Amino acid sequence: MSNLTAEDLLDETMEPEFYLTALDRCDSCQAQAYYLVGFTEGELLFCRHHFLKSESLLREKSFKIIDESSRLYPERELTDHA
Repeated sequence: MSNLTAEDLLDETMEPEFYLTALDRCDSCQAQAYYLVGFTEGELLFCRHHFLKSESLLREKSFKIIDESSRLYPERELTDHA
């Protein structure tokens, strides 16, 4: 996780850390979307389940895939609880 300053938040040239929000929903089941798949005709959003179900076909037919599934399992810091 990055430490953003107030200036960073106002800088519109910065790339967002994530494109998809909790409001973005899978076009198949309405679960939270973690994948945006771009085709020449438009874009579709997928939850992890539906993306993995059709992954090979989606990778073959699309020209871009934004994968934010890393948000499902964030890296944890190991600390000594002793």
